[in-house]
Amino acid sequence: MEIIEFRPTRDQFVYTFGGNKPAMAIKPGTVLKLWSEDAFNNTIKSVTDLSSEKVDMNFINPQTGPFYVQGAEPGDTLVLHIVDLTPARNYGVSSAIPFFGGLTATDRTALLHDPLPDTTWIYELDRSRGTVGFQARFSDFQVDLPISPMLGTVGVAPAANEVRTSLTPERFGGNMDTPDMKAGTTVYLGVNVEGALFSIGDGHYRQGEGESCGTAVEGAMDSTIIVELIKGRAPLWPRLETDEEIITVGSSRPLEDSWRIANVEMVRWLEELFGLHTMDAYQLLSQTSKVPVANVVDINYSMTAKVPKNLIPKVATYDGMRENLLEVARSL
Repeated sequence: MEIIEFRPTRDQFVYTFGGNKPAMAIKPGTVLKLWSEDAFNNTIKSVTDLSSEKVDMNFINPQTGPFYVQGAEPGDTLVLHIVDLTPARNYGVSSAIPFFGGLTATDRTALLHDPLPDTTWIYELDRSRGTVGFQARFSDFQVDLPISPMLGTVGVAPAANEVRTSLTPERFGGNMDTPDMKAGTTVYLGVNVEGALFSIGDGHYRQGEGESCGTAVEGAMDSTIIVELIKGRAPLWPRLETDEEIITVGSSRPLEDSWRIANVEMVRWLEELFGLHTMDAYQLLSQTSKVPVANVVDINYSMTAKVPKNLIPKVATYDGMRENLLEVARSL
C-alpha cells in the first residue's frame, strides 16, 4: 500500500474539471492524504470581509489535483473511498453572496430588486465538543451545531475534451454538494478520459440539504482517500455507497430533471444488482427510496436517490469492492 501526501501551493490549484495537467500519476490502491483550500480561496477571514469585495469568482472552489490514475481508460469505473475528513482550520466561513443562492434573484432568475445584504458569518470550531458555533449577525442568538465534514466537489474530467468550471455538477461528478460525500462513503465515477484525472475540494464543516443560501460552513480540509479502479462497468452518473444506503446523483436544471436522472439511475442500479426487469425495479424504487435535494444553487441542481440497505437483500456491489476498501481503511 503506497501512501502519498500532497499539499498544493496556491499556484497548483485548478478551477475546472478537464483542461488541466495532472498534479501527479498514481497507481490503483494508493492512499492519498490531501489538503484542500476553502471555496473562497482563503479570502474571507472575518465578518467584516464581504464576498463582493474579497472574492474573485474566477478563483473559487479551488481543486486539489487532478490525479492521473494509471490504467484508467474511458468506460472504466474510478472508485474513491473517503476514509477521513478533518477540518484543517479552527473556523469555517459562510456568506450570502449578492444574487447567488436559492432564495434570491440570480442571473438565471432575473428580477427587479436589490440583492440581499452581503453578509458573512464565522463559525468557530470547538474540536473537544465536536461543534461549530452559529452566531447570528443581527441579534444575540447563538447555537452550537455538530461538525459534519463533507466534500462539496469530487469529480473526474468530462468527456470530449470538455472543460467545466469547478462550480458545476454533472455526469462527471463535480460540485454536487451532497452531505453524503463524507467519511465512510465509497464513490463510483465513470472514467471519461485516459487517467480519469480526478480532483477534490470545497470542504464543508457542515451543510444542510439543499445548501439554501449557496454556501455551507466552508473550510480547508484534510482528506484521506483510497483510490481504486474497476475495469469497465462505468456508471452513467455518480454512485455513492455507505453502510446504510446505496445512492445515485442526478444534476441538471430544472430541478425535476435532476430528480428524474437520480431515480432512473437508481432503477438501473437495482436492475444490475438483482437482475430485475425495469418495471420491477421501478416499483421497488417507488416503495423504498428517499430523494433529498443536494443543492439548488449551482450551475446545475443536484438531487440524490437513496435506497436503504435494510430494505433490500444484502448484496456485494461491484464484486465486494467496498468491503475490501473498508478493510484497507481499518488498517490505516
